[in-house]
Amino acid sequence: AGVRSPAGASKQDVRERVWDHLEASGLAAFPRPVHGRIPNFEGSHQACGSIRELEVFRKANEIKVDPDKPLEGVRLAALQARKTLLVPTPRLRTGLFNKIVPPPGATKEMLQICATSQGVKDFSVPIGLDGKARVDLVVVGSVAVSEKGWRIGKGEGYADMEYAMMVSMGAVQEDTPVITIVHDCQVLDIAEELLDDHDLTVDYILTPTRTIKTNCKRLKPRGIMWHKASYSATGDLRVSYEMLGKIPILKSLRYREKQAGKDVILKDEHPDVANTAKPMALNEKAMAENTRPQAATDSAQIGQQCVESNSLSPRLEGSGTFTTVYVGNIPPSTRVSELKHALREFHATPLRLNWQGAQHRAFLDYKDKATAASAVSSLQGLSLGGKTLRVELAKNQRNKGQVEINRQK
Repeated sequence: AGVRSPAGASKQDVRERVWDHLEASGLAAFPRPVHGRIPNFEGSHQACGSIRELEVFRKANEIKVDPDKPLEGVRLAALQARKTLLVPTPRLRTGLFNKIVPPPGATKEMLQICATSQGVKDFSVPIGLDGKARVDLVVVGSVAVSEKGWRIGKGEGYADMEYAMMVSMGAVQEDTPVITIVHDCQVLDIAEELLDDHDLTVDYILTPTRTIKTNCKRLKPRGIMWHKASYSATGDLRVSYEMLGKIPILKSLRYREKQAGKDVILKDEHPDVANTAKPMALNEKAMAENTRPQAATDSAQIGQQCVESNSLSPRLEGSGTFTTVYVGNIPPSTRVSELKHALREFHATPLRLNWQGAQHRAFLDYKDKATAASAVSSLQGLSLGGKTLRVELAKNQRNKGQVEINRQK
């Protein structure tokens, strides 16, 4: 249908040919140019509308749909059918999913707004790793796809990563169907050697003129591939040490799988690094001295308040000017040592930790606002004892650079 994949073409070659053809043929739709995107195209709403005819859609209760513009019609169809709609957060910066919650009595026009990218922002609630999602159907965007179900995305690998994370958290099963929506010209032959074991395949392809059942037998990703290199030769994103800083919920999932005894060492990470804290780590001996009068064991600290300081930091004895982070929703059974361990794992160790177990909270003091903000970002999605913690700047500091904190005696 106008696009051919020559022998020896790379994934990026295929992407460029599809993007060029969509623009040159007048098939490209807003936002433009389509280069570097999951491309929107003329007839996307017609292609999306045909999903209503699929039995897998009618039977599904919970549907995950990517936030791309050409999938807007699928998001609308899911909302109109009163299904639970989950949309991944952009680049997974603030979590894994947003659950779209239209206002009570939403009209058709309001549902149309909820299906847009702005509607996803305005009418959604975050769902973390402990959100107990059970996805019955996955809908992803593509740059190119073959009738065999082999898919090429825009090159950043987020759809593959999202699916692997859903597998790891038990949100999808081996037989959970995957659908993609494309223009007819985006359906072309893709050489099998371009596919890697982390690539997501699809079971159905919907175009403005066709519904294709691929009968794909290739296995889908079976979880996070921690050992893989950061980028493949084709530019597809895989897990790297650098990525953990960019995707906080990925760091949380890695921590959870490490606690379960899985090998989560990255290919670009020395094994020793995974178990070593950054230089800002709390001085354990000093902390033990500080806490011994208050509690003999971690279990004794539950329900009590304790303040742990790094005695090597002279600033703690100086002005007392720091930026404080609030950690809430801590399960009653959690020990302070568990929180300390998680903080070291996430390289978010504070200068001082104020543990208030009875109130299910803790306060973390950092040297400045930038360090505190980095800690908040790193700890988003962190779960302990089956609960996702609430992590944010302390209430009286959200609009200030630093504040004077009261010394705990």
